[in-house]
Amino acid sequence: MKRFMSFSFLTIGLVCLYACNNKVNSGPSFIFKKAPSKEAVAKINGKVVTEGEIFEDIKSDIYEAKLKEYNLKMAKLKSHLLESFINNHPDKKDLTNDQFLDKFIASKIVISASDIEAFAKERKIPQLNEQLKGRIKNFLMESKKREAIEAWLDKKLQENPVEVYLEKPQRPTYKIVAGDSPYFGGKNAKVEVVEFSDFQCPYCANASKILDQLKEKYGNKIKIVFKNFPLPFHKDAHKAAEAGLCANEQGKFWEMHDAMFAAQDKLAVPDLKATAKRIGLDSAKFDTCLDSHKNHAKLTKTIEEGKAAGVKSTPTFYINGQQIMGAQPIQVFTDLIDEELAKK
Repeated sequence: MKRFMSFSFLTIGLVCLYACNNKVNSGPSFIFKKAPSKEAVAKINGKVVTEGEIFEDIKSDIYEAKLKEYNLKMAKLKSHLLESFINNHPDKKDLTNDQFLDKFIASKIVISASDIEAFAKERKIPQLNEQLKGRIKNFLMESKKREAIEAWLDKKLQENPVEVYLEKPQRPTYKIVAGDSPYFGGKNAKVEVVEFSDFQCPYCANASKILDQLKEKYGNKIKIVFKNFPLPFHKDAHKAAEAGLCANEQGKFWEMHDAMFAAQDKLAVPDLKATAKRIGLDSAKFDTCLDSHKNHAKLTKTIEEGKAAGVKSTPTFYINGQQIMGAQPIQVFTDLIDEELAKK
């Protein structure tokens, strides 16, 4: 790790040197020319090096940057289309755009007291005063307004289709092998969803709910594979990962998986043993497995596999090798799964 960090700082230092130093050198350091091929990046000592050779370990970062640019352009395009549709609407007349939105698109939006209470309960907000209720109401109102605008714009686009020539960036693809990792669904399913996760990570707990929805929606049409990636700063995550593998040996991985995510404050060894007993595992076998560090080597190997596949945080998913970072909205998953299922 130290060696990696030192090299990273060296790289950053070189970037700063070329970015900040305004001293003019008499000799050329870089000669910019048209590439001899699409994949070529540079010629070093007479040899052409390619994008695959240089950028392999940062291709997920490159994708995120390209996706940000694409989303910015699409948002601007949608804004332009919205303004155009409003200006050409027969009811626009002398109304401003905001007045038109409030009168014809968002007029039926109502935020009730129960909506505010439900939001507070979901976000685990313990006490509500009038000022906080007002802030929540404004937030919900703006959210509902955006949804109404999106729905209105979608309807207009169905009536007036628009050709878009922006190229959406392709997700980076990695070779991920399920191996003997715990899985749910069809063994030979056309679509394989692999998750690298950490039982002490709150975002991973949220992601487990997304996976439950995918299980319900697709059943055996997909294969959901779980791989451990305990983060070093989560003190109980490594042992919890071993506990999951011990439970898997008795055919109860998913029961242990759900129980650990449901109680992330109970991942110390005594708690793990109590959970195993509660879900019906053979306590003697489980305790021996956990205490002996039996699955430590397997866990270490999986962590290295994740690093090689570009995992930098949890949860990280791969749908047929295509990377999704974080607990994204479920539509991100279903869109990609549907695309893969539709392929011949």
